[in-house]
Amino acid sequence: MLKRFVTLALFVPGSVIFAADWALHRGNATQTGVSAEKLPEKLDIKWEFKTKNGIEGTVVISDGVVFAGSADKHLYAIDLKSGQLKWKRLLGILTASPGVNGDRVYIGDADGKFCCLNKATGAVIWTFETDGQITAAPNFDGDNVLIPAHDSTLYCLNKDGKKIWDFKIEGPIYGAVAVAQGATFLAGCDSTLHVLDLKTGKSLGSVDLKGQSGSAAAVYGDYLYVGTMSNQVLAIHLKKLKIEWEFEAPRRKQPFYASAAVNEDLVVIGCRDDKVWALDRKTGKRKWDFLTEHKVDGSAVIVGERIFVGSFDQKLYVLNLKGEKLAEYSLDGAIMGSPAVSGGCLVIGTDKGTVYCLGAK
Repeated sequence: MLKRFVTLALFVPGSVIFAADWALHRGNATQTGVSAEKLPEKLDIKWEFKTKNGIEGTVVISDGVVFAGSADKHLYAIDLKSGQLKWKRLLGILTASPGVNGDRVYIGDADGKFCCLNKATGAVIWTFETDGQITAAPNFDGDNVLIPAHDSTLYCLNKDGKKIWDFKIEGPIYGAVAVAQGATFLAGCDSTLHVLDLKTGKSLGSVDLKGQSGSAAAVYGDYLYVGTMSNQVLAIHLKKLKIEWEFEAPRRKQPFYASAAVNEDLVVIGCRDDKVWALDRKTGKRKWDFLTEHKVDGSAVIVGERIFVGSFDQKLYVLNLKGEKLAEYSLDGAIMGSPAVSGGCLVIGTDKGTVYCLGAK
């Protein structure tokens, strides 16, 4: 089985095709958090949309519509240009990010119910019950949907909501899974990276992470990058299924709950030590770090020559690739999710329940 995976895993850096949509919480199935969109040099707040409770997850954007899940139990569809509500659907307490695939939008709730809705109308098409809270965003393999849940299970369902396979680990799954070249990559609270065949759910191999992970791993080329709750960022060689390098933040020993943004040169990741770290992608050596005023659980996004990342200090920071601050925006609450980028706009939510759209006025 491992030989089969090695054949599948010959990923080509830069081969990911970026659409104008931001349909997944890290922008693409490989979870790299990189956009080929162009954002204006100067960003203004174009509109704000208020929900009645916090937004912990990342919003997603598809066909000019923003989809935001709120802890007020509603999934909202908001027009990207105007900020006007298109529809809302009462579901359950939503802390997970939604995901869009084709003409459907998907999201899980705090009661373990996973919903598939019509993207245009918000009508519920089907629901699937798990036995644990869902805090992770879905990912997709064609029409099939992958759902990580706190009942220690990764589920794969078909487009009709019927289970194709499941894979169980020891401990809850907080983060989304990456998908690349016929495999999916699961990092959970069992301190293990699991490599699974997408079609069957069978294990193709595993790697000891030396600590629990609560974030989505990012796949770039032959490597996977993931942060752990034991203060480390790891690079894993996928053909060898071994750790290539380890980085441990010095001094304050704090966990990495954010997912990494990865381009050709950098691995950029926020930490609960209040910093954003940039590491050399090939060696894991520190390139720079940027200090915010609170912990950074939200994942950074790389757009061209700029990095966008939010902090619990209620600020959205704009950095260049050298770690120098270009701008900051004070919002109304802590930022727990990642930015979404589409149509020349950046959209992000806060724990006060506000969705902000930034772009050119």
